[in-house]
Amino acid sequence: MATTGDYLKLHFIVFLWGFTAVLGLLISIPSVEMVFYRTLLAAIGMWAYIVYSKGNIRIAPQDAVKLMLIGFIVCIHWLAFFGSARVSNASVSLVGFATNSLWAALLEPLMNRNRIKIFEVFLGLIVIVGLYVIFSFDFEYKLGLTLGIAAGFTAALFSVFNGKLVRRIDAYSITFYEMVGAFIATSLFLPIYKYTLADQHELQLNPTTLDWVYIAALAWVCSVYAFSMAVKLMKKLSVFFIQLTLNLEPVYGIIMALIILGDKEKMGLNFYIGTLIIISAVLVYPTLKRRFDKPVFMQ
Repeated sequence: MATTGDYLKLHFIVFLWGFTAVLGLLISIPSVEMVFYRTLLAAIGMWAYIVYSKGNIRIAPQDAVKLMLIGFIVCIHWLAFFGSARVSNASVSLVGFATNSLWAALLEPLMNRNRIKIFEVFLGLIVIVGLYVIFSFDFEYKLGLTLGIAAGFTAALFSVFNGKLVRRIDAYSITFYEMVGAFIATSLFLPIYKYTLADQHELQLNPTTLDWVYIAALAWVCSVYAFSMAVKLMKKLSVFFIQLTLNLEPVYGIIMALIILGDKEKMGLNFYIGTLIIISAVLVYPTLKRRFDKPVFMQ
């Protein structure tokens, strides 16, 4: 049974993740190289914590493989999310990410063979309306928003998988193996990236001292702590509710981006109207859940 403390922990995690887009823009090296170092530090940090807390890192080999493959999805999520911020700005990437609630509303019942809840699909469609408002005007960051939407889809996908696995595998073990998988995936992608997308076909693997500080914050605070805590909360909260609450991430992130990054984060009125529509889904969810949380048809 979820407690008030669980909800407060979830919102604190969302606040931390809202800051990730800003941190990503403060780091000087490109997003792919940044994800490479983030996943490496996150895997090391999670391993160190498990050893320090005398936890058990051993799990069944087939589960380890599954988790590392999910880590590949985490890698794609981060590459899309930070790539979105780089080709647009933090606000756009965060709003695109907010589509995760729609994807969760569709993916969770499909993968868990549960009944689809109409009100969750309805709230997901509200997100689509908000995106339409943003896109319907002369919006210059379409690629950035598309990558943000991809980040939202992959976030919902690995969350659904984790929601099933956390029932029998420790949350910290899940985080460790997924960070290892994300690091392996990024490492495999680096050569492809170097000869296709990297500037002058060169990798930038020399972070500044300040870059290391920001990457360490991304890895140990926003990944090891926040990711593990989110997985643990899946034992008490539905994947859809967690994903829907993550729609507050743009609110926290956009406010921090405006404060820290200034004028380049300012957008047109249609952007903020669309964002308000998306965020409204979070506010009406508890009321609709109490009243309509009854499945009506099978997937």
